[in-house]
Amino acid sequence: MSSSWTSFGGDLHLDLTERRAAGAGLRVALEDALREAVQDGRLGPGTRLPSSRALGEDLGIARNTVVEAYGQLTAEGWLTSRQGSGTTVARRAAPRPGRRSTRPAARGRSVRHDLSAGRPDLSLFPRTAWLAAARRALATAPHDAFGYGGPLGRIELRQALCDYLARVRGVRTDPDHLLICTGVTQGLGLLGAALRERGARGIAVEGYGLPPQHAVLRAAGLGTVALPLDGAGARVERLDGLGSRCGAVLLTPAHQYPTGSALAADRRAAAVRWAREQDRYVVEDDYDGEFRYDRQPVGAMQALDPERVVYAGTAAKSLAPGLRLAWLALPDALVEPVARLKALADTMSPVLDQLTLAELITSGTYDRHVRRCRLHYRRRRDQLVAALAEHAPRVRVTGIAAGLHAVLELPPGSPSEAELRARAEAAGLALGTLSWHLADRAVGEGAAPALVIGYAAPPEHAYPAALAALCELLRER
Repeated sequence: MSSSWTSFGGDLHLDLTERRAAGAGLRVALEDALREAVQDGRLGPGTRLPSSRALGEDLGIARNTVVEAYGQLTAEGWLTSRQGSGTTVARRAAPRPGRRSTRPAARGRSVRHDLSAGRPDLSLFPRTAWLAAARRALATAPHDAFGYGGPLGRIELRQALCDYLARVRGVRTDPDHLLICTGVTQGLGLLGAALRERGARGIAVEGYGLPPQHAVLRAAGLGTVALPLDGAGARVERLDGLGSRCGAVLLTPAHQYPTGSALAADRRAAAVRWAREQDRYVVEDDYDGEFRYDRQPVGAMQALDPERVVYAGTAAKSLAPGLRLAWLALPDALVEPVARLKALADTMSPVLDQLTLAELITSGTYDRHVRRCRLHYRRRRDQLVAALAEHAPRVRVTGIAAGLHAVLELPPGSPSEAELRARAEAAGLALGTLSWHLADRAVGEGAAPALVIGYAAPPEHAYPAALAALCELLRER
């Protein structure tokens, strides 16, 4: 046999075909193949090689041939051999060469203080509780849970979420209308594609929002039309003038991202009425629905009409974005097309994390975790407000009744957003600007400069230094 895979805790592919064809003997061909594997980095320093017996059996050659090849490469310094420890690649062997990148080198200073919006404090992730829930879920899961499942997701999580969302957010749905997806971004892409199949050409979005969401909707074939905003949320009365241009509207009604306003009750009703009368849909992104501080919780808009409002929720803020767990509560007419598109996208979402989250919810651990996080983030918000009141009193802090971020409206005469961002980068401070969130530049004409500050992201020990860096940035000179 001239070419084989051999296992030594990992797989090693040695191709002797070309060398044998060129007239090399077996031992020389093996030596060349092993030497090349070390030189090109496939066998890194310290890698343990198969025993001479195992490699000989895998390659179909005599054990003595392998012994001789190992001996020659050891003499050359490529390999080392010790009694009882086997044969390994020498530590002084050439290091693995890095792949030459065609991308430009990253520029800018490293981030020392992260005040980016949309990120939770990852040090709060309940590792012990998650591990315990994962063990319980793994111990009790049926065998078929680890096979190919349906695109809607595991029934255990869908049922747990239906109960939780009804109790906490007032969502009206059932497991047959709930789909688990790998993040709200994926969910929006699936929805956008389903709406495009139904003939929609565009979708209305709020004037300020999350550019990656707008990008994924456009990638699904939908044009985006921006609705102006004011203190009562999106100006949804503008929907009536869009005609057939938009098949849906994307809203963040409980806590507009990033301005922080709540959509007024009459505007909620008007948006749902538009969807009913025009055979359209409202897409409700409830991205941080659990975190309310100074006002009564605002229930999900979906409850006004489950057949016209798609509800999108996520564990990205309450647990961690790395879990890639989100969900859509779908109207009956959208279940089949969205599920079909989900199956085409990735068949199904990972099972074990679904089962673990279901266990967290049904055991009450998730509720307790959210309450702890709510107190933690409220304290963070209060520290931000107090620090700015002391060191930058002319800065107006808005959008702080809920969520994990604040908008800092800068006083007249302040540097531009671009200048402040450049200064922040030079100081190793990551933050956002309001203009970056514009869905349409026309919406932001004449708007005063503002920063979008995420007060959740830094771990507890790093938060005071991050606040100090922010206050130094905004301190009037």
